[in-house]
Amino acid sequence: MEDERIIPQHVAIIMDGNGRWAKQHGVERVEGHRAGGVAIVNLVKSFEKTGVKYFTLYAFSTENWKRSKEEVDALMELIVEFIDANLHILIENQIRLLVTGRIEGLPEKTREKLKDSIRKTACFTERTVIFALNYGGRAEIADTAKKIAQKAIKGEIDPEQIDEKLFAQNLYLPDIPDPDLLIRTSGELRLSNFLLWELSYSEIYVTDTYWPDFDLDELNKAIDAFQKRNRRYGGR
Repeated sequence: MEDERIIPQHVAIIMDGNGRWAKQHGVERVEGHRAGGVAIVNLVKSFEKTGVKYFTLYAFSTENWKRSKEEVDALMELIVEFIDANLHILIENQIRLLVTGRIEGLPEKTREKLKDSIRKTACFTERTVIFALNYGGRAEIADTAKKIAQKAIKGEIDPEQIDEKLFAQNLYLPDIPDPDLLIRTSGELRLSNFLLWELSYSEIYVTDTYWPDFDLDELNKAIDAFQKRNRRYGGR
């Protein structure tokens, strides 16, 4: 029965394939990113139906700065456009927005728009969408190590106290549970430096579907596959 489905609490998604979708449709890459934004909106509108509490969406990595200036500038502007056009949808659906990554490294206009949206949705706690922006898994681990080292230098912690639990408490978003399920679109079989600490025991689902074509039916396929997994966490 539908109400007996085991729903992952936290789903992380590597939203891949915007560029290939654009090429397939004979349009510029920026139009692929714009179509990817529409897929995000559709996911947000269906949030309550999914039963999921957290979605983390890999939107812009620390490595994506290597792309052409034109594409990076367009992506940063698309983020602003996306928030301007869809913040009301988050508020109407009582969805909290968070960002993980080095947000201070984003352009000022993008950064301030994100911070304003985080403030305006902070009161919502039932459902949360997290944008990974200027995010890298190795960067997060390095930043966390630096943060802990600074606390140790100040005498706030004893180095002997450092363990996995303490490390996790100093990650970018320590109050967010680790993802139960990672979805990667467009068929690529790699993590691409995404949530390297948090994904240690996540189930992985890969689909050949390009992100702009990923819809609620595709999400349900991933959840159905998740239900068939036996999550032993190293046990028998």
